[in-house]
Amino acid sequence: MPFFSQESSFAEVWPTVRGHCRDVIERGRCAHGSKVAELEDALRAWTGARHVVGVNSGTDALVLLLRACGLAPGEEVVVPAFGSAATASAVLLARGRPRFADIEPAGYGLDPDAAAAAVTPRTRIIMPAHLSCRMADIAGIAAVARRHGLGLVEDSAHAVGMRWNGVHAGLLGRGGALSFFPTTTLGAIGDAGAVLTDDAEVAAAVAELRHQGRAGRTLEHVPGLSDLGVPIRADSRMDDLQAAVLLAKLTRLDADIARRAELAAAYTERLSGVPGIKRLPDPAVRRGGGSPVYHAYLVEVEDREALVGTLAAVGVGAETYHPTPPHLEPRFARLGHRRGEFPNAEAACAAAVALPLYPDLAMSAVERVCDAVAHFYTGRRAA
Repeated sequence: MPFFSQESSFAEVWPTVRGHCRDVIERGRCAHGSKVAELEDALRAWTGARHVVGVNSGTDALVLLLRACGLAPGEEVVVPAFGSAATASAVLLARGRPRFADIEPAGYGLDPDAAAAAVTPRTRIIMPAHLSCRMADIAGIAAVARRHGLGLVEDSAHAVGMRWNGVHAGLLGRGGALSFFPTTTLGAIGDAGAVLTDDAEVAAAVAELRHQGRAGRTLEHVPGLSDLGVPIRADSRMDDLQAAVLLAKLTRLDADIARRAELAAAYTERLSGVPGIKRLPDPAVRRGGGSPVYHAYLVEVEDREALVGTLAAVGVGAETYHPTPPHLEPRFARLGHRRGEFPNAEAACAAAVALPLYPDLAMSAVERVCDAVAHFYTGRRAA
């Protein structure tokens, strides 16, 4: 089975997608048009955000959000040392400097104590990322931000549907970024993203920056950004055809989230006690309430590479998350980090693997994956 597929669920929404696409074609506006505005309205209603700005990717959403929050060249942003390199790359693209900090010992979120220890006089923003199935300790991280007078921005790219005290991820600080990459909880059929914020000034700045700094029909200096020395990017607009797909899929998002939870529960039940499994997802609700949302089913295992290869040999797609810690990637070499600096993140990078998890997945497929995993480890021990 593939790591990800949306063939059957997309067939269900295709009539709605087709209608939205017809609107786009008939109106002749294929980017930054009325369909994007319609999606922004729908996402405001679904998330509770005061402002939603559609852009062309989750990475650009982070870049524009950091710039809109006033990050100046050379200023630091504290980011987790585990997860997608896009989190720290966005800081570089915004002309900032990533300041890595370790993750929690029993989770994948930025550790508040480690974040506090990473703060220097040049630090301007803390940017946690919400990964796997639950939010980072946003209360603890927000307390660190307040104590040091820093801004709080959320990489909520994978956190569609996650909430804290009823507040959607991305709305606990100045803003957050969503990714609509196809494998995410709300996926397009290509790249797309959005910025969520309750701050009108941030929303206005992002809206101008996504469109070559254009306000109305003339190029303008974005208020508060003209002194940053950061060139305006060519284009970060969302395509209306991607908005058309997302509008259709948004109608079944609650059902998709529930299906993901059902599949995750089945995985956990069948993998509990299997030798070689070091850690299963921890969906335990933090202080503040809310329900887990399974963007991915992430487990930590022994002999990960051998397991992934064996699964591939029997037709099961699985992905390593994330094999190289971001701070050790070549693009960040100039920061001077060494192996061993962030032990929790490095341990997770060496052991974490994502198993197939998407609404189209049959329960029988989950059983097949679990049987293959169990057979791999029991066979190795018998040998």
